[in-house]
Amino acid sequence: MNLSNNQFKMRQYGLLGYPLSHSFSHGYFAEKFKKEGIDAQYENYAIASIKQLPRLIAENAQLVGLNVTIPYKESVLSYLDMLDPEAEAIGAVNTIRIERDDHHKPRLTGYNTDLVGFRESILPLVEKLQNSSRIRFLEKGRGDFALKALILGTGGASKAVAYGLRQMGIDILYVSRRPECGRVTYENLSHSYYEDYQIIVNTTPLGMYPNVQTCPSIDYQSIGPGHLLFDAVYNPEKTLFLQKGEKQGAIIKNGLEMLHLQAEASWKIWTAE
Repeated sequence: MNLSNNQFKMRQYGLLGYPLSHSFSHGYFAEKFKKEGIDAQYENYAIASIKQLPRLIAENAQLVGLNVTIPYKESVLSYLDMLDPEAEAIGAVNTIRIERDDHHKPRLTGYNTDLVGFRESILPLVEKLQNSSRIRFLEKGRGDFALKALILGTGGASKAVAYGLRQMGIDILYVSRRPECGRVTYENLSHSYYEDYQIIVNTTPLGMYPNVQTCPSIDYQSIGPGHLLFDAVYNPEKTLFLQKGEKQGAIIKNGLEMLHLQAEASWKIWTAE
């Protein structure tokens, strides 16, 4: 079967999700195409059900690549023909490469570029936290230590975050609204958790524009200079979650660089020969 990703002059890419009131990806790729003189289009595809994906692919013959966002990063897996090994291990997909044979039959391969985006974005801060934490542990006469992370939320984005943290040798614990095995609820986050877990990553949409006055329900008074708060949300630039952490002296970072990195990783996947 001769699969091609370039059989049409005007290549088409897009973002799959629901709802899509605003989109980083659309603006990012529109600017990229304009700046680099790329003959392509990027559209938002707000479908109310993942069941509409096959029809979307069939009706858009020039579509060669998709980004995937909330709420379809996990449910899209059953509609794919192949999975990249890391995406399979993570259990979530945010990038799809679409190839078609001579009869225009599509083949969809799923990838997870959230992983590289998150990992490369947070790694310098993890190294900074490790160095400062090591000094504090020595000053207190304590022995070896290992960084641990609380992951707020259990959706598709949280899976890439968990995988990336484990790659860095960091133990993780999910925080959820519902009690389940291997997770802790927000209500049960006692002060001891904040002493044992130095990294807190928000993978929920809480605090995202326009709901900027919301934030995860954690004890911000238990956070201090020995903590790193990372928010996958990028709009606004400094969410209430990050503002509260910064006020307590924590290292903070939003998800904008992560998005830039994952977008470029997606582009490499789509355009690879």
